Amino acid sequence: MRNWGKAPQMLVALNCVCFSVAHADDAAPVTTPIVETVATPTVVSTPIVPETPAASATTPVGEAATSAPVASTPTVPETPAATVAPTNASSAMNPTVPTAATGADAARDALKEKSTDVSSEKNLNEVFKASEKTYSLNKKGQFSMSYDASYSFYRDSRIDIALSEDSSSLTRLRIQEDAQHSFGNTFDVSYGLRDNLTLSVSLPLVYKLDTLGSKTALGLGDMAFGLRWQPIPLKRGLPSTTLFTSLSTATGDSPYEINSSRDLSTGKGYYSLSGGLSMSKVTDPIVIYGSTSFSIANRISGLNQARGDKALSSVAPGNTLGFSLGFAYSLNYDVSMSASYQHSISSNGRYGFTDGTAVEPAAQVSSSLNYTLSLRTSPKRIVNVSMGYGLTEDSPDVTLGFSMPLEFLGLAKE
Repeated sequence: MRNWGKAPQMLVALNCVCFSVAHADDAAPVTTPIVETVATPTVVSTPIVPETPAASATTPVGEAATSAPVASTPTVPETPAATVAPTNASSAMNPTVPTAATGADAARDALKEKSTDVSSEKNLNEVFKASEKTYSLNKKGQFSMSYDASYSFYRDSRIDIALSEDSSSLTRLRIQEDAQHSFGNTFDVSYGLRDNLTLSVSLPLVYKLDTLGSKTALGLGDMAFGLRWQPIPLKRGLPSTTLFTSLSTATGDSPYEINSSRDLSTGKGYYSLSGGLSMSKVTDPIVIYGSTSFSIANRISGLNQARGDKALSSVAPGNTLGFSLGFAYSLNYDVSMSASYQHSISSNGRYGFTDGTAVEPAAQVSSSLNYTLSLRTSPKRIVNVSMGYGLTEDSPDVTLGFSMPLEFLGLAKE
């Protein structure tokens, strides 16, 4: 038989122990982890603190958290992905351009503009010399060929007068209208003897049409040989100076040897020697140029051409002094325009007849305005189209021109 006499005392002692344990659990602080705010998001794991049955039964958790002191909890280390991703996003949203790169770009642009200026000046000079051959030179050993097509219209009124033998009465008086259309095709070949000396040969083919007299002529014109020499080497900033001379032959049909009543001439009928000076200055985007020349014509004799009731026996053409001024303007790399004024004065000539008489006509003054449009059709080909207007009675009323380089058989070389 068991002894139950001490059971009540043991129960009392057990209750006291349980009560003490419960109060000890209630007095223990509930740890709430504090998450420190950092620049980059961090992943913080909050541990779950299990509640004891006694605590949940006797005291609410809210009251224990309010009254208990706060203890610091170590921060969970950042993960690499959490720290790198925001930094890359920020860089993508706010890109920055280095100052050194900006300065390099500016310097590169400045160099490009400088190179363009030089190229533009060179292009303008090439276009100008393609339209004005008097100012151009070939390199030593370099051939160049070009084709020129021209048209001119000339209209004039002439008075035909005949006197009696004693010059006491007028036997003939009539006014003759003269209207001629002239078409020319000229092939020009140039060769560089030296870098500053160029030889040129011109071969013209001429077709003329007189609409009033129903006359035509087709044949070879007057061939010409020329030399162009640059005595002073070209230097940047200085004008280009070229001396030129030309010998014009009498290979065409002479106007003093044909039957003027039914034929037309294709040449001028005499030799002439001319020389001059030309200067040009490139000031981008224009070229200013000018030239002056003097021509001497030889006297021809042994003629026997009927002129009314007389026979022409000799002709002494007058000498000619001329000059020209102009400028060329570059619109862009492919298109350029030029305008020039040409003026020439021919001194009095002398026409001798078989009867010993002579006639000295008045001096001839010729002036015209010319406009040229230059088109670059390829890096090595420039086509020129020109138009001119006569300003005096001795000048053609209208002139049209077309020129282009010819490159075949390997003759045109750089």
